[in-house]
Amino acid sequence: MCTASLAAPTGIFFYEAQLRPGSTMTMSFPAEAEPPILPHDLAEKVPFANLSAVLTTFNIPTGSAEASHVAKTLSLCQSLPHAGEVRVCTTSLESTVRSAMNMLIGRSTGGDHGMWTATSVLPAGGGLPRQLYEVQAVTKLHGDYFVGCHKMPFPYRVYQCHMTAGLTDKGYVVSLRGLVGGSPTAKLLAFCHFDTSRWSPAHPSFQVLGTHPGTPVCHFMPYANPVFGIGKKATKP
Repeated sequence: MCTASLAAPTGIFFYEAQLRPGSTMTMSFPAEAEPPILPHDLAEKVPFANLSAVLTTFNIPTGSAEASHVAKTLSLCQSLPHAGEVRVCTTSLESTVRSAMNMLIGRSTGGDHGMWTATSVLPAGGGLPRQLYEVQAVTKLHGDYFVGCHKMPFPYRVYQCHMTAGLTDKGYVVSLRGLVGGSPTAKLLAFCHFDTSRWSPAHPSFQVLGTHPGTPVCHFMPYANPVFGIGKKATKP
């Protein structure tokens, strides 16, 4: 789960002022094993909401760290959304796309209503080594509403997808280049949330950035965390 101690070394949270070409930030996105994505018909049959059934089915020892992560995921998925937020947990690719589509219906404006999806693009090998990176370009994602889906710790792929009801988020594609010779380049999705007044003061972003509820929070979307929107995928800033 995301904590300040885990998030700080990655550079996942950053200030809005850093979102410009020429700015630099230290980042580290280690490559990690990806849990399997279950076919929809199988995902409908395996347990999800019942903790003991999940632990038994996947032979996870009670009291283990993995069991604790599973319990936390179930707790978050069963909790009520924040005020002004639409949120759901999904257990298959089909349910993820369907949930995103349902959230975005009625939110589109303009003539192009096609739904798109995008993810961060990392170098071959699936990670970014810890070093200083320079922002090469920033491109705005099209639209006023986005659905972001975050991987949750679980034996198989589970996403928590959410969308805020107000026009308080902006999305970007950020091109980064490592400053060490031969370093990789990456294109990461990023979001800035401008209304954080209802966020918990204990949110890891405030601890990492030294800020408080009500101040903007920007963050990158890690690899394999899809984002959905309506209209063209990106427009020039």
